[in-house]
Amino acid sequence: MSQALSQEVLKQLFIDARTHNAWQDKSVSDEQLKQIYDLFKYAPTSVNCNPARIVFVKSSTEKERLVACVSPGNADKTRSAPVTAIVGMDLDFYEQLPKLFPHVDARSWFVGKEDFIQSTAFRNSSLQGAYLILAVRALGLDCGAMSGFDADKVNEEFFPNGRVKANFLINIGYGDSSSLLPRQPRPSFDEACTIL
Repeated sequence: MSQALSQEVLKQLFIDARTHNAWQDKSVSDEQLKQIYDLFKYAPTSVNCNPARIVFVKSSTEKERLVACVSPGNADKTRSAPVTAIVGMDLDFYEQLPKLFPHVDARSWFVGKEDFIQSTAFRNSSLQGAYLILAVRALGLDCGAMSGFDADKVNEEFFPNGRVKANFLINIGYGDSSSLLPRQPRPSFDEACTIL
């Protein structure tokens, strides 16, 4: 990690990248979804816990099940997106720690501590969802993250075991740039940051 990425790459990942709400009629392959996972799985999580569980919803039947769970303002863009990723969090993630973080007994840090499990799963699955967004962009696709959905319905429909819970949704595909609004402002460094 000894050199900065090119300006072109930074533009693709951050500066020129946008949240898309409309999609070109162009499919996303299963192979592309596997490439996305194979890229973002290497990004860091605390104690390598990796609690994110991703359901990539592609088929029209499954899309309609998901659309029934989203807010009305998110229905059309979810239906028309080639793929919608449900970023879930596995509340039993710590059971995998003997394999994922084998040099200490990290599993014991979580057993019976539901608040700690919940906060760790939420924080780290959110990180992994952000890494997923960067992987999507890095591979030349566009995305649009959403939190406007009924989590209980999504959990019932897509995570019936009760230990995986929906965190947020990400539409994935080739964005239709003709529908983009002008870029919205961001807080300045001085508004958002402090150096001590």
